[in-house]
Amino acid sequence: MEFQTWMKEHPQVTLNSLSEQQALELQHRALSLVTDCQPTFVESLINIYHLGSVDPAILRLHIVRLQALNCYKEAAVLGIKLKLQKELNMEEVCVPLILQDKLPLAESFVTGHNHLEQRLVTLLDSWCHPNFSVEEISKQFPRLTLSKHCMSQIQPKMLTKHILRLVEKFNIDQGLCPNALHKRRLDSLRFLMYKRFVEKSMTEENWSDHVQYVVADDLELQINLVEMLVKYSGLQKASQWSLRYNIPRHRLPCGVWETQQSLPPALQHICLSDSAKNENWTPSKSHCQKFYQAPLTRDKVHFVDTPEALQRCQDIVLKEGGVVGVDMEWQPTFGCISTQRVALIQLAVLDQVFLLDLCANGFCQHPDTVSFIRSFFSKRNVLKLGYGMTGDLKCLFATWHQFLEEPLKMEGVLDLLNIHQKIQRGKVNRTQNGPKEVLVGEDSAEKGLSLLVQQVLGKPLDKTEQMSNWEKRPLRISQIRYAVADAYCLLDLYSALSSNPARFGLPADLRSISSSQSEKSADKTQKGKQTKQKKQTLGKEECQGAQRVSPPRPDTEKSLLCGEKPSEDSPTLPPQQLRVVCDNMLQGLGRYLRCLGVDVVMLENTDDHRVAAKLAQAEGRVILTCGQPFQSVSRD
Repeated sequence: MEFQTWMKEHPQVTLNSLSEQQALELQHRALSLVTDCQPTFVESLINIYHLGSVDPAILRLHIVRLQALNCYKEAAVLGIKLKLQKELNMEEVCVPLILQDKLPLAESFVTGHNHLEQRLVTLLDSWCHPNFSVEEISKQFPRLTLSKHCMSQIQPKMLTKHILRLVEKFNIDQGLCPNALHKRRLDSLRFLMYKRFVEKSMTEENWSDHVQYVVADDLELQINLVEMLVKYSGLQKASQWSLRYNIPRHRLPCGVWETQQSLPPALQHICLSDSAKNENWTPSKSHCQKFYQAPLTRDKVHFVDTPEALQRCQDIVLKEGGVVGVDMEWQPTFGCISTQRVALIQLAVLDQVFLLDLCANGFCQHPDTVSFIRSFFSKRNVLKLGYGMTGDLKCLFATWHQFLEEPLKMEGVLDLLNIHQKIQRGKVNRTQNGPKEVLVGEDSAEKGLSLLVQQVLGKPLDKTEQMSNWEKRPLRISQIRYAVADAYCLLDLYSALSSNPARFGLPADLRSISSSQSEKSADKTQKGKQTKQKKQTLGKEECQGAQRVSPPRPDTEKSLLCGEKPSEDSPTLPPQQLRVVCDNMLQGLGRYLRCLGVDVVMLENTDDHRVAAKLAQAEGRVILTCGQPFQSVSRD
């Protein structure tokens, strides 16, 4: 920077050579310059004119004037640069920023000041209260215009997400945000009702465990539960749960009290079968035919919950040249707690599986356990197999903070997720001119590891127990079977893939496969070429369809819509000629396009994605969407 160079060459240019009055006048003029200049000059001006030494009352008055002129962003930035957070009113600085969708700047303003961090979280949480009115807040800033997008960011759902993130970032007690926690738990309760009574993918036992965790001792949530049960299940189940929580009669939905009185004593309590004792280790014949089964008897599964059992496990697992399948389970918290702790670690070796029970009293933080985990992951000559280990490691670090203070060394780890992605990319390359094969997460009921097991070993995993209570003891037989299969299948996968890697389009050395950025970039380039070829094979019919729903367009725009790359000598399409409709998944992109002059219509968060198709047909717009909405719109 030329200015910085000039300052170094002329060190004699300082305020020290001026009188106190002259220096003060220059500092006042410099304050005005700081507000109007480029952000990159702010630090230099503050240092040159020693603005940090100016009377805080004068600086505070200047920032108040900026706020009066609706220069809220400039006021906040200057307050941060001059370190005036303690001198300014946090609400007066941060509220306008939040209303203008500038929460990150409000975060920066309070960061490093614990009491301000707590006040910001408390402020946001108060906005999640059912009686909160954004209109009342906006009245305090009558000259501030709020866009629809900014209003959508102040909805409880979005605010709750930010609040829980800030609680983790600032390490703040969750008790300071009761409204956000209530909102998250209520959303979790709705999710559980859907999984149990609509999708029917959750067992009664798992559902009951999770409901009790989510509802806890919150009377309002207990009432919400009973109201939902009336809708989804019926009066009998609603009555049983209302009796369980002893909900006052005047808070019960219509018909529940009468049903309570008519229930025989045997039905007045919720009784779940003790399947932990009644289940057989060997599942039914139909289950075996449908799902992958670990080829182990019950006596080959060992619970490790004492230092003595850990030593026996260590002697086998840490053998030189060994291969170990690694998986972990933790209690689902549905976002109510941001960091989850591992409850069970599964270590599978040939013909046996060890289950490290971290819920056993005193076992998790025992020095021998911590030492074993560190030795296990750092041992280079023991191959550790996992699938999507990023999530496992995050929970591992939340369980043992020692691994954050003294980083855990990871050696000899092979994530089969990278191999799975390599297989899927190879399938795309091999079938570009043939029938489409199933991709990860596409057109298949199976996802992730279960899909890989199905593709390589012929049968998927049974994931029924995936979302079960892994901290409740004793574990059910079905939970143990699931935990064993999830770890042991990694051994079978590795054996099948390494014995014939060419069949799956893999190199001979599976350990050479990594999720490097260069590989991803090359794959994206290849995928783009294939997409172009696929669109070109559709012929001109699709282009004609675009013409019918759109007004006449320049040839360049029509070619772009048909997936063709314009030639180098073709004229560039001006942004003003492009008309698009962005669904609510791409609002950020829509705002950037508007800055470029593109005619953009953005759907509201509450709009159905099919609204985009209607607008495109009615106004001749191009639809911009992604993810699941793309599937919905393309089908329509």
